Amino acid sequence: MKGFRSVGGAQRFLSAFSGISPHFRPRRDQMTAHDYRAEMTVRFAIWEQITGAADQHTTA
Repeated sequence: MKGFRSVGGAQRFLSAFSGISPHFRPRRDQMTAHDYRAEMTVRFAIWEQITGAADQHTTA
């Protein structure tokens, strides 16, 4: 993979990403557009709680 300096770095990223990725890829073919948007809103709110992104304040 071009973006990684070593095979080990790529493996560490991919092992972490494999657990996170399904959280942001619901079975879209089995949902209506409204249900998909609602589900993604919930999933991003959960992600913000887990990562602490909701607690960080940005200043412009």
